[in-house]
Amino acid sequence: MERSEHFPGPSPEDPVFTSLWKAHRRRMLDLAFRMLSDLPDAEDVVQEAFSRLARSDISAMADPEGWLVVVTGRLCLDHLRARGRHPTTALDVAEDRVDSHALDPSGRVTLVDNVTLAMHAVLERLSPAERASFVLHDVFQYAFDEVATIVGRSPESCRQLASRARRALQAGSSTGRFSVEPSAHRRLSERFIEACSGGDLEGLVALLDPGVRGTADVVSGVTVGAQAIAPLILGYLGPPASPTLIHLPMGDRLGIVALRDRRVLALIVLTVENGLVADIETLASPGPRAAVSTVLGLR
Repeated sequence: MERSEHFPGPSPEDPVFTSLWKAHRRRMLDLAFRMLSDLPDAEDVVQEAFSRLARSDISAMADPEGWLVVVTGRLCLDHLRARGRHPTTALDVAEDRVDSHALDPSGRVTLVDNVTLAMHAVLERLSPAERASFVLHDVFQYAFDEVATIVGRSPESCRQLASRARRALQAGSSTGRFSVEPSAHRRLSERFIEACSGGDLEGLVALLDPGVRGTADVVSGVTVGAQAIAPLILGYLGPPASPTLIHLPMGDRLGIVALRDRRVLALIVLTVENGLVADIETLASPGPRAAVSTVLGLR
């Protein structure tokens, strides 16, 4: 199926379908990417999920978003199981490139290239059910009753699967390669993306420390203050530019990737202090964009 940000189904003129596409496509893409660790595969899954939605009776659905989560999750599970039958060495190669001694806090390209690939490599060793249970519950905060519907196990079984996955990630974390992402960071990332996507200036300002500092690798200087930085962020990430924004795990920082037509525009690195964004670093030069493209499976 051709990967596209356009409608995948036969009736894009349907206003109900259109509103669901706009409201939920990015979150489904984020979910699929976190389960599959490969953006092109995630795009395929989301296209298929919305194609099935377009062929369904939406008016009969009590919870279309929940329906999309279940279908997207099950498609991801199918993909992971097929990957297990036909393994690829891509992530093994990626892990070979991980060098924990190279993690210079000032070297963001190294951070992206090593930390995130290391996490993906550990996730790849989990069973499909472990990976799905962990991502759906620990990352996306779905209850185990909901996870069980997708994974096809009992809630208690899914709880045990997520626990095993958590221990595996923590074991990887003990090597110093990466840290397991706090759920609070995940929620802040979601709110940041929602504020940007919706052009919500007030909502974005509320997420920023009043003294937040902003820098970019393609321009000189530092911008200070939430009221000064927020409009600049929306000018780049909000409407009408409206790039696709997805979350990228980066250890103790938040990474937001801006994409258009399967090209990485920039990586926005957020440092969080006391529940607010205290530092924003925009990386839009060729080196970081190439590193992020590798992580996403676009190169």
